[in-house]
Amino acid sequence: MTTDRDFVGYGRNPPDPQWPGGARVAVSLVLNIEEGAEYALADGDPHNESMYEIQEEVAGARHLALESHFEFGSRVGYWRLMEVMERYGAVSTLNACARAMERTPWLGRDAVARGHEVSCHGWRWENHVHMAEAEERDVIARCVASLRETCGVRPVGWHVRSLTSENTRRLLVEEGGFAYDSNAYNDELPYFVEVGGHRHVVLPYNFDTNDMRFFGNRGFALAEHFERYCCDAFDWLWEEGARRPRMMTVGLHTRVIGRPGRIAGLDRFLRHVRAKGGAWIARRDEIARHWRAVHG
Repeated sequence: MTTDRDFVGYGRNPPDPQWPGGARVAVSLVLNIEEGAEYALADGDPHNESMYEIQEEVAGARHLALESHFEFGSRVGYWRLMEVMERYGAVSTLNACARAMERTPWLGRDAVARGHEVSCHGWRWENHVHMAEAEERDVIARCVASLRETCGVRPVGWHVRSLTSENTRRLLVEEGGFAYDSNAYNDELPYFVEVGGHRHVVLPYNFDTNDMRFFGNRGFALAEHFERYCCDAFDWLWEEGARRPRMMTVGLHTRVIGRPGRIAGLDRFLRHVRAKGGAWIARRDEIARHWRAVHG
């Protein structure tokens, strides 16, 4: 049986990432900005989004509860997250849907002014798995132009909602301005893939150290659960990092971790990371550039 899947990766002897300052762990905070990019009949979509705090599908009518749930992220959650990250001098990568940023352009400009990266989360909060090649090429170009206009910077990173098409990575390379993508979940270090004669950087993402696990009985109910899980993950990587430094991604959403009953989990996790030391809290574009400089 033949396959193009890689079940080996770096194996028992991964490369030394040589993180700046001799860090044992590179910590990547990814703040997903999706507010206004979700499916909604109010926006002319054929159906409403169904994944939110109280998962209840509404067909044939506006889902006003879901609409207001998403609005919380830009109205309240974003500011709360920025305050916490500033407290610890932490930078993040905004994984931003271009349509969401067109509806909240102040948010992108504010994040860039604070030193955060704006990466692209697609045009809207959707999968690309069934998207035709020509359509996906147009979507990528539209996203680049839109984010450059709303945020004042062009995105160099890409990560859509879970499912890409088989053409996505090649189309990103052909576009020419992307330094990395994050649509992979198979490693704890960046790696290169050959795409069209180009060595393209992949920065794997995580769903376990992710605040979406507060939804649908996926494991987190209290801020303490998020804190404990992320701290345990960091501590294990920190111990391994004496011999094999790694990378840790923490997925965040303004409408999820930005709630007052959950934000303390992020605050205490960042306090723990700073107190323990040996961590490089970095933007994903910084990690991609470092990987190419050291291993490219």
